[in-house]
Amino acid sequence: MPPRGRELILGVGGGIAAYKSADLLRRLQDDGFLVTVIPTQASLNFVGKATWEALSGREVHEDLWKNVSSVPHISLARTADGIVIAPATADLIAKIATGRADDLLTNVVSAANAPIILVPAMHPEMWLNSATVANVATLRERGFLVIDPDEGRLTGADSGPGRFPTSERILSEVHGFLGTKADLKGINVLISAGGTREPIDAVRYLGNLSSGKQGYALAYAAAQRGASVVLVAANSNLADTEEIEGIETIHVKTAAEMLQALVDNFTRAQVLIMSAAVADFRPSFSSDQKIDKSELSSLTLIENPDILKTLSSQRQPGQVIIGFAAQTGGEGVAKAEAKLKAKGLDAIYVNDVSDGAIFGAEFTNGSIIDSNGSISPIASTTKETLAHLLLDVARNKLG
Repeated sequence: MPPRGRELILGVGGGIAAYKSADLLRRLQDDGFLVTVIPTQASLNFVGKATWEALSGREVHEDLWKNVSSVPHISLARTADGIVIAPATADLIAKIATGRADDLLTNVVSAANAPIILVPAMHPEMWLNSATVANVATLRERGFLVIDPDEGRLTGADSGPGRFPTSERILSEVHGFLGTKADLKGINVLISAGGTREPIDAVRYLGNLSSGKQGYALAYAAAQRGASVVLVAANSNLADTEEIEGIETIHVKTAAEMLQALVDNFTRAQVLIMSAAVADFRPSFSSDQKIDKSELSSLTLIENPDILKTLSSQRQPGQVIIGFAAQTGGEGVAKAEAKLKAKGLDAIYVNDVSDGAIFGAEFTNGSIIDSNGSISPIASTTKETLAHLLLDVARNKLG
């Protein structure tokens, strides 16, 4: 599924300001949002469907009566984390205020539980009309965010309140209302996830219990905050079944493959977060055929390269590296502190995986150890929440 908090619907009303929403769409994408455009039929007189599809990279839905079997107004409403309607015309505001649902966009609004933001743009006389004023008041009472338009030059010689706000102002309002932020915009983040597997033969391997959930949560969170993300995923069920839109995903199997993928992308990354569980050893010999059980009485192991140590030795000034340490027993924090110092990390997250805890679970607990010596205990929390906490550390290290 797409990352929580990133799926937006951009509704486009039938006003001349529709062309300005093209810039808004780009800016929303730059801030990490995944945007599906729903233009009204009237708006297509100003900006065509092909433009929205080219800019969004997604199919554009504009007709309530297309693909009826998939019930698009319900599916779109359920997947949306927020709806932004820009421009919102006087007619569209009136429809929504009175509960009318006579096209795809108003049907989606009627079915949605997501926060809804309206960006009015119209002539001053229409914005100040008593009916529009009453409709806006009604929508605000219902919990809609209605952004007051700017004042200034409109079409023709008109000037006054009703001008489409700047993209910067709209983005600020969107982030504030949805509780999101784009503080990693322009930052390249490299993340490893999952567990590597070292083949013994065609059916056997040395591996571990890592599911990749924490790495994927990190990728989701970083992209949501505006970062450009490369995710190197090893043998995760998540990676095998879906790609994360808006994130470059590189699938690997072994530690050697993961090392190569990370080295290839490390120089252009400002932040590296190594959440993958990497096999320390591999068989000295592996077969592409199944080895008979009678011939497999023992294994000779050789040590894999230390990926984190290798990358840390290649780091450039300003790069931030955060590691993970899965430990068992009561000395986990001390071992993690030693690992942080030995590998020159900026921070490390340590958790206790005794009895199979954490791996594959939705929740995690442990401690974030900073290179400045501070230790921040993390009580049981979702892996999404931990992802944002670690990204906060990275952001602060970047300055």
